Amino acid sequence: MEAVIPAAGRGTRLGGLTDDQPKGLVEIAGQPLLAHVFMTAVQAGTDELVVIVGHEAAQIVDRFGDAFDGVPITYAHQREQLGLGHAVSKAEPHVSGDFLLLNGDNVFVESVQPAVEAASDADAVLAVEEVSPAVATTTGVIQTDDSGSVVSIVEKPADPPSTLVTTGCYVLPEQIFPACALLQPSADGEYQLSEAVDLLVYAGFDTTTVRLGDRVNVNTPTDVKQATTLLCDG
Repeated sequence: MEAVIPAAGRGTRLGGLTDDQPKGLVEIAGQPLLAHVFMTAVQAGTDELVVIVGHEAAQIVDRFGDAFDGVPITYAHQREQLGLGHAVSKAEPHVSGDFLLLNGDNVFVESVQPAVEAASDADAVLAVEEVSPAVATTTGVIQTDDSGSVVSIVEKPADPPSTLVTTGCYVLPEQIFPACALLQPSADGEYQLSEAVDLLVYAGFDTTTVRLGDRVNVNTPTDVKQATTLLCDG
């Protein structure tokens, strides 16, 4: 199984930490942020890393080369940063079958293997967590039925239908690519992966959820400190 890792963003909220380097090379607990993401993917059993690069792509390619811990790396380029759905679409030529998707700015303290294992009984898997209603307005919100299957997913709703949200870890079928091709840009010009996943749900794909351990979405200097503390304590 391939792992797709979007890592094309600028990381503007990290301030001076990204003045002269891409977000993925910001140091967390003594290693680049992307090294932690790659290790999470490798430990989950993936046999190829498909890394979506954009801003300062050459620095990432120079830093990691063509393999990480013996697992080959393929680079795909997102010339314009137009949202996660757009980034994922760039991986299509390099993916065959189901794949693990890990956002390149997510640090998981524990294994994401439960998400991979859950894919044996479902068409798609979304790693989720509970958040406050205020936080739910800023991300992808999920509704499930009594059996735990996903019935809808909506991006950044003004009135969230639940407080169950995505965490940047998915196992998706290759049919997500034609779903991404159907996306229309949001008001801010981005193509949202959540809308593509919702299209799969609407089409009848069995989509389930799993809950993983602690994670930090690294967007600010405070997040860098939090991720470092969690990893060092863990």
